[in-house]
Amino acid sequence: QVHRDPAQRRLRELTALSQQLQRVHPNVLAKILKERTVYQNEEIVVINKPYGLPVHGGPGIKNCIADVLPILAKMLENMKAEPLHLCHRLDKETTGVMVLARNKETAENIRLLFKTRQVEKIYWAIVLGDPDPAEGIVEIPIVEKEVQSHQSHYKMTLAPNYRLCPEDGKVVKMRRNRNAESAVTRYRRLAGASACSLLELQPITGVKHQIRVHLAYGLGCPILGDHKYSHWSKLAPQKLPELTLKRLKVQQSKARHLPLHLHAHRLSLPLGQPIDLVCKPPSFFQKALRMLELDIAKD
Repeated sequence: QVHRDPAQRRLRELTALSQQLQRVHPNVLAKILKERTVYQNEEIVVINKPYGLPVHGGPGIKNCIADVLPILAKMLENMKAEPLHLCHRLDKETTGVMVLARNKETAENIRLLFKTRQVEKIYWAIVLGDPDPAEGIVEIPIVEKEVQSHQSHYKMTLAPNYRLCPEDGKVVKMRRNRNAESAVTRYRRLAGASACSLLELQPITGVKHQIRVHLAYGLGCPILGDHKYSHWSKLAPQKLPELTLKRLKVQQSKARHLPLHLHAHRLSLPLGQPIDLVCKPPSFFQKALRMLELDIAKD
């Protein structure tokens, strides 16, 4: 019997996370999603979206949620249902509450609720550092920019309305960036330990990568495992504090295997009766909370 060291085992778990769902047969994927159904009625089906599964297809993507909706509908409805419809998106790496509609009308209805900001969304994220103040609102517009570095790539970034004038230190209003979208995120710290914090987040707007950008560039507290937004100019794995690495049993050289710790925890849908939907975080997220000693009172 081989005794492997726990750090190696942990690494294997982390590496497997991002690949396992890309390898399975679409029928198997549909079955996984069926098992992750947390709520259903005549109009909607709600799943707890797994990690590493894109909502839409693209280059190099074998499996995505959109492709298996017809199979999933049949599994849920004994063979005759029309395919389910997407109502909103979550990033490939984000886990948690995802609403699917059983028919087109409901889908359009729910899309409108999202668009008009009538859906209340609560996310959980483990971040590096400690936001100061411990709770507040980040309200900084966001724009997509090309990053000029040795490999040029695109990222979302902040497009602030104000800056400090270098000559006299006065606050001056900047010319508004035409392409910037206004973005507002409420945040609140729930726990802090091991040079990390657990934050509860409420995005008021729905700009692409909004939470990730606001936390990394607005608060200076990037999400654990967010290798894209932990630096601006380079595509490199996130640099973690010694204490965090030690608690997570990961070496800095292997930090790139850490998954994004961002979870759509709750969603409140005003469909006649408001429906309150809750999804518990995935096991890798719960494990990180324990390892980092980010204890939080059970709700």
